[in-house]
Amino acid sequence: MSEQPAPADHARQQLEPAAADAVRAYAAQTRESADRLAAVLEDIAANGLPSAEDCTPWEELRQAKLARLAAQRPAVA
Repeated sequence: MSEQPAPADHARQQLEPAAADAVRAYAAQTRESADRLAAVLEDIAANGLPSAEDCTPWEELRQAKLARLAAQRPAVA
């Protein structure tokens, strides 16, 4: 992404304060996720991959995620 300012002949549309706050919150959440991923990758680079016994199988992770998503969605009658 470019750090250059927008050209002067194209005016930028300002966001409503609530929308700007939502964008900032999303940016903070995304940055936090990226920082967690970077920490995991740095740990792997420094210490190698964890043993299979210390890991959670992807099937269990998938089922847990699906259960969380199902709990968020209202039941259809």
